Amino acid sequence: MQACPYDALYIDPDKGTAAKCNYCAHRIEHSYEPACVIVCPTESIISGDLSDPKSSISKLVATHNTTVRKPESGAEPNLYYIDASDEMLDPSATEVSGSGMWTEQAFGVGHFAKYAESRLGEADATSMIVQLALEKKAKKAAPRDQAIIRDVMGRLADESGEAKRIYDQPSKGVLWGWEVSAYIWTKGIAAGTYVVAVLAMLTGMVEMSDGLWAMTLGVGISFLALTGLLLVIDLDRPERFLYVILRPNWDSWLVKGAYILSGYGGILALSMAVLVLDLDRSFLTYLAIAGVPLALLTGVYTAWLLGQAKGRSWSEDSLLPVKFLVETFVIGAAVFFPMALMNPLSIAVGGVILAGILVHDNRLVVKPQMEPLL
Repeated sequence: MQACPYDALYIDPDKGTAAKCNYCAHRIEHSYEPACVIVCPTESIISGDLSDPKSSISKLVATHNTTVRKPESGAEPNLYYIDASDEMLDPSATEVSGSGMWTEQAFGVGHFAKYAESRLGEADATSMIVQLALEKKAKKAAPRDQAIIRDVMGRLADESGEAKRIYDQPSKGVLWGWEVSAYIWTKGIAAGTYVVAVLAMLTGMVEMSDGLWAMTLGVGISFLALTGLLLVIDLDRPERFLYVILRPNWDSWLVKGAYILSGYGGILALSMAVLVLDLDRSFLTYLAIAGVPLALLTGVYTAWLLGQAKGRSWSEDSLLPVKFLVETFVIGAAVFFPMALMNPLSIAVGGVILAGILVHDNRLVVKPQMEPLL
């Protein structure tokens, strides 16, 4: 939902699943127009087959100056606006000054929508009342007085000279909460601790005893399980999480990430089995050949997932994967070396590092830049 550059997706309050306009598919299949086309009193909405060059909508698009919203997102929208200005298609060009007949919704549709309220400001209410009074007066006034009244009404309607909002959709509120921020941390600990441990072993910095291996794998398995739990909790319909695995969309990094987490979890489980069954410890090194790449992908893949949200500011951050990678190493080092050295100084240093990341990481409190809909 957060990836939609138009904020068109919402949680259906009855079904609890993501939904959006389906172009009235149930009407189209029976050769009826979409409902929005039928009810539009000014016949401003025109539908049709854009792939048919002889259709009326194709002729309109071909013969008029048309624009689309957010072409830079790469979404390739098929909704065209005829002779529209930039201000008309840019919701951020106006400020939300109050409510209207199309925004009267007590609750939004996001996780925190119950906190979202929209009240008409006192200044706007006063201005609207004055305008209504003047308009009523103008109907009975002399022509000369009508001209004066219309002039005053025009100034009231556009005191700032800026674009004004006359139609809007109810705010969705924030589409995710603490679960996403916490999951980024838990998977960073699960992945980073293992990677740093293996690298420290291979470079001879630390001698990996059975006890240290057990603690390292225990941290990885515990925090990876917590990561999966947070991901499922964040869903409005947790039981549908299996759809990600059983009905995968391989273009989505959400699906790829689920398989990466599963693969990395499998490596950790096999490594723990080597210790429990007292098998040859060389198997741990062999498993690390697959484990380290999967651990690194576990820590970094969220950057590519966020990058798929083309309409959001973070998708433009080309260094986001590098930032996730660096944080994975730093968090892993802050957790592993206190376990390996087991002295007060290393524990204190690790705590300071974690606290520093906690304070400065701007993903700790996720505040998506929500935009109103036209």
